[in-house]
Amino acid sequence: MSRALPKYNKRRVGLAGGAAAVALTGAVIAGTALAGESSEGGGADARTLAGPGTVSCPDVASQLPAIPASAQAEVDRNLALLDQQITEANKRLADTVGQGGPNFVQNAILGPLEDKRVATVNRIATAIGRTADRPAGLDALAACSLDAQGDPAAPGQEETGGTETSAPPAGGAGDDAGAGAGQDGDASGVGTISCPDVAPQLPAIPASAQAEVDRNLALLDQQITEANKRLADTVGQGGPNFVQNAILGPLEDKRVATVNRIATAIGRTADRPAGLDSLAACTLTK
Repeated sequence: MSRALPKYNKRRVGLAGGAAAVALTGAVIAGTALAGESSEGGGADARTLAGPGTVSCPDVASQLPAIPASAQAEVDRNLALLDQQITEANKRLADTVGQGGPNFVQNAILGPLEDKRVATVNRIATAIGRTADRPAGLDALAACSLDAQGDPAAPGQEETGGTETSAPPAGGAGDDAGAGAGQDGDASGVGTISCPDVAPQLPAIPASAQAEVDRNLALLDQQITEANKRLADTVGQGGPNFVQNAILGPLEDKRVATVNRIATAIGRTADRPAGLDSLAACTLTK
């Protein structure tokens, strides 16, 4: 038995409450708390007071098929989490005005938000797929953009996807390849990032999934390389939690999304491996 989506759409607006003004057609979702004003001020006032603009993301709920009753609670939780992620991104947008270079918003806010959304929509697809056809293509709804009030000088206004999600160049397999990037970080005196190796924890990989698994294992290496570069490039920036909030946290979100794609690829023709998310967190070694 399933529940039709429109009923959920109506209820989800109430769930977000005053924390976010949610446009379910994929329009701008503005955290009203950013501007320190009540929701009566309207989205335009929130954008004006917050200054840097607001984050706009595609609506996921309206793109879902009928949701099996057994999956409804988990789907509801993750749809609410998508709203929360946007609210938090809008808050971070306001809190970091003037920080970083021209690509700061893309690299530190929109990119990590996309990775969080990829992981969340994958959990939604997995929940539905346990008792019905798994919905395909939800990853395409993960990327968000910045409504920067038409200011061409606003940082991160370019609507380009994060480079971390593109297919990496050939060369290197397994997370051990990240050690090469780590050497650069160590040479700069800032330490290196260490992540659990995913490849040895995988079951036998079906031939039909091998190419996709290989691409994502290589992507895990690329993510570590980029995180180590960011570590070296941002020495001295931010407060005591900068590395965790701006580098290790976003890296974990990227890895969660990537290992979920690996599990999904294997699960199409074999048992889906469980527990890969536990390999996503990385640490900084001085």
